[in-house]
Amino acid sequence: MTATNSVALTRRELQGISSDLKWSAVELARIAGRLGAAGNSSDAQAVLRMIQIFQQGEKRLDIIANQISDMAFLQEADKA
Repeated sequence: MTATNSVALTRRELQGISSDLKWSAVELARIAGRLGAAGNSSDAQAVLRMIQIFQQGEKRLDIIANQISDMAFLQEADKA
């Protein structure tokens, strides 16, 4: 596997994890809504805090994936 392929694979993996976090947050939001509707607001608030943590992690992973891609591009440009 070349370095470029390795970087691309790593970037795709990070984006996949980020996407998983995003959809988990969507599902958790639905659960929080049901908890709130059932009168369990303290648990709903706890789930909403989890969502915030997932969203922060998603953003960090996206930034890291982009940085990896940018570094690989610069390394390839230096070789040329």
